[in-house]
Amino acid sequence: MADVAVAVLGDVVLDRYLSGATSRVSREAPIPVVVCGSESDNLGGAGNVAANLRGLGCRVLLAGAVGSDPPAERVRSHLEALGIQAELLPRRSPTLTKSRLICGGQQVARFDQETIEPVEEQQAEAALRFLERALAGGAGAVVLSDYGLGFCTPELCAAVVTLARSLDVPVFVDPRGSDWSKYRGASVATPNLGELAAVCGVPVDNRDVGVESAGEAARVRSGIDRLLVTRSSQGMSLIGEGAVHIPARPVEVFDVSGAGDTVIAVLAAFSAAGFGLEPAARMANEAAQLVVTRSGTCPVSDRELLAECSREAAHLFSPVADAPTAARLVRGWRDEGLRVVFTNGCFDVLHAGHLDSLRRARSLGDRLVVGLNSDRSVRALKGPTRPVNAEEDRARLLAALRPVDLVVVFDEDTPAALLERLRPHVLAKGGDYRAEDLPGREYADEVVILPLVEGLSTTRILERGRSARD
Repeated sequence: MADVAVAVLGDVVLDRYLSGATSRVSREAPIPVVVCGSESDNLGGAGNVAANLRGLGCRVLLAGAVGSDPPAERVRSHLEALGIQAELLPRRSPTLTKSRLICGGQQVARFDQETIEPVEEQQAEAALRFLERALAGGAGAVVLSDYGLGFCTPELCAAVVTLARSLDVPVFVDPRGSDWSKYRGASVATPNLGELAAVCGVPVDNRDVGVESAGEAARVRSGIDRLLVTRSSQGMSLIGEGAVHIPARPVEVFDVSGAGDTVIAVLAAFSAAGFGLEPAARMANEAAQLVVTRSGTCPVSDRELLAECSREAAHLFSPVADAPTAARLVRGWRDEGLRVVFTNGCFDVLHAGHLDSLRRARSLGDRLVVGLNSDRSVRALKGPTRPVNAEEDRARLLAALRPVDLVVVFDEDTPAALLERLRPHVLAKGGDYRAEDLPGREYADEVVILPLVEGLSTTRILERGRSARD
């Protein structure tokens, strides 16, 4: 995801961990005596969101506020080590800090230093200027990480949403509090069950129907496009334009610290990379189940996420994408040293010949991109009675096939313009063509003509169908 940039604004926290052991009870009070053995710290809050995005390989731009104290220096040190570009505004109060006492691998207590200090007008203006630069520099998503500690004021949130959405950049919100009106116009909010109950004013039943009903009411009332409700052992629910309930697989939960940060980071990253919200939400669900098995706030990398959820990854990497998104994906694959193969066709009525050609094409490289003629393009080539199947259905069928990694619909009569964008290593085409006659051949490093299965074609299949009816 090196081509993906995400801007994060919110409450920056330093998470501190004091680990030790206990073997006796204090004489002063009925409490355990913990002998501290080690100390460590990580980025927390909006900083943890940024760290998770870096773990996924994204370019990250972070705006937050810190005090003038040693914790602020630790925050800067972590950001510099991770290569995160940050605009850290000054706080009069100390840097937000959460110190956790760990004993026997479990949290015993947490001590928070969190003076709520709303950002002032000048600071908000500085944050917005930072966001403007981030968007001008190609940020494909914006995250508002609201911990209710002062940075995400109603005025700043409204301005962030207005600015980003005016440029068609999605805004993802980790909400806090009982009033979500300041997030109005946001693309997605990611509340947990408790946060959803807070905005609804009543407890929420964690069954699908209860979450869907409460989530839809909160979404409509707040003017947010979609909600991704995190439901602990019940998984997640994507609400808006219907509801998709994503189950969780059983895992041994060790520490839920920062799981919400991981969810919104993965959701924003994959959405900014061009994937739909549902596959992005499924990846976020897998990431959350991975991170809760660890101690403390620990980012998930793209490689371990894809390794952990190969089933979802396989589904995710067979998407239907537009040409700009496809070009970005192909560049990424080439940068990874993967050999990209392109083939194209109408694929109106899928048959065994198509499958054979796709398998052969896929064997020529590591990734197979299929260019699919649009309905208009098919009519121009095949006549007014075609296609039999609409382009959306044809694309979904192709994307579900094992050899296919990416499907791109093109509206022209030939794929030449698409090939100019993608520039694959191999252009593969089945049929009795000559390589020099293929449109767009100059944009591929190599052209391969694939043999056809004799007697199999969509035209013949349709003719047999008509003959049988007659």
